[in-house]
Amino acid sequence: MRLIARYAKELHNSFEITTVFDGKIEKEEISKSKPEINSITDKYPTAVWFERKMHDDFGIIIKNSFDNRPLIHHEHFPNNIYPLLKSFQEKSLKADKFKEYEWEMIKGDGVFAVAVGPIHAGIIEPGHFHFSQSGERMLHLEVRHFYKNRGIEKMLEGKTLQEAKPIIERISGNESIAYQIALRDIMLQASSTTLPLALKSYHALLLEVERIIHHLTDIGFIPNDAGFGAALAFGSKLSEDARRVMQKLTHSRFGFGAIDFKVICNKTQLVQEWIKALEEDIAFFEEWITDIPSLWDRLDTTGVLSYQNALAYSTVGVVARASGVKLDRRDTNFYKERGFELLTQKRGDVAARFKQRIDEIKNSLKLIKHFLDDIHDESLDIHNIKDGEYFSYVESSIGELFMSIVIKNGVIDRFFARDASFVNWQALHLMMQKDIIADFPLINKSCDLSYAGNDL
Repeated sequence: MRLIARYAKELHNSFEITTVFDGKIEKEEISKSKPEINSITDKYPTAVWFERKMHDDFGIIIKNSFDNRPLIHHEHFPNNIYPLLKSFQEKSLKADKFKEYEWEMIKGDGVFAVAVGPIHAGIIEPGHFHFSQSGERMLHLEVRHFYKNRGIEKMLEGKTLQEAKPIIERISGNESIAYQIALRDIMLQASSTTLPLALKSYHALLLEVERIIHHLTDIGFIPNDAGFGAALAFGSKLSEDARRVMQKLTHSRFGFGAIDFKVICNKTQLVQEWIKALEEDIAFFEEWITDIPSLWDRLDTTGVLSYQNALAYSTVGVVARASGVKLDRRDTNFYKERGFELLTQKRGDVAARFKQRIDEIKNSLKLIKHFLDDIHDESLDIHNIKDGEYFSYVESSIGELFMSIVIKNGVIDRFFARDASFVNWQALHLMMQKDIIADFPLINKSCDLSYAGNDL
């Protein structure tokens, strides 16, 4: 049984712990006077970040865990402050005295540490990578993020779903459409409304355009990190073309505000012309890139994530599928009737993740062609949002996105989202143990993990 998420919410005299598995949701209520729960990390290793976050958010004690260090409370965070408690209403915090973080380290003769980040030379969000090294060989990696915790879960409390939408769709720029569709599905559940086919297909089309944009970016950057810059130039050009299609369809390069309940079908020719051109470009790119032995010498057998580890660490998206895990939230009749194929690779290395993205681009183009057949002018009104607890799942460009919203008195009482990156980041260290540190950027890029989506 696959772990999807584990989180807490505050009730009047207790905390409710929700653990979401694939096909089952378990709830446990614990007293505020003795807020303790047993860890499930012995069976689900990726539960450790969920549980550490639960402690930092609410002060809940996690028993029998292999790791009880702070997750989002960094070295100067004040003691006994738990920001997701309803009683916490401070607008700012006074820095506490420095508390040293205990890094996971391998010790021994000739073993030394290499620290990368949290500030990077590239234009990326902050993140710290702490290596135990023996010469060039990586022995162990600890990933530490959450330097920019934006307080989004707290920020959304008390807002209506419509008021929350501009914030939710900006959680992660490379998954804006996916986050909007997750919120859309909750709005539909809460109003007992069925989405017309034209709207459903139009939203699915935009999701595939978003997927293509980021897969194109990745198939340029992965070879670039192996020293083949020409691929980056070509992939960036194709990604920019796709981004401009998104702009023309939605009036935003990132698709902000795109998922609403109205569609006007007047861009069919634009999309068809783009599909035709991109199919030709991808065919050329695949033939060209396949015939560069020195590149594949870097990609093959580098950064291997085995099928067993991909399952054990609850990985999702390209990271999981490139290791042979058959997992994709689009594996439904709606998608399969329009040409969806659940594509996988077997080797779980950088090469497999690269090939997986090329295959998925081609399948996304096939899907978009069929979505165009369903789309016509359509609109829908959403009324009477009912109180309750709602869940949604979307296959973003990175992988499965999970969202939960509790609505009370017409506004959000608890918001929780688990980005695909939250679980995939935790599996990254497993890919490093047979490679040299010079391969780290290549392995990391092949996973295309989001810093912002990970750090709400």
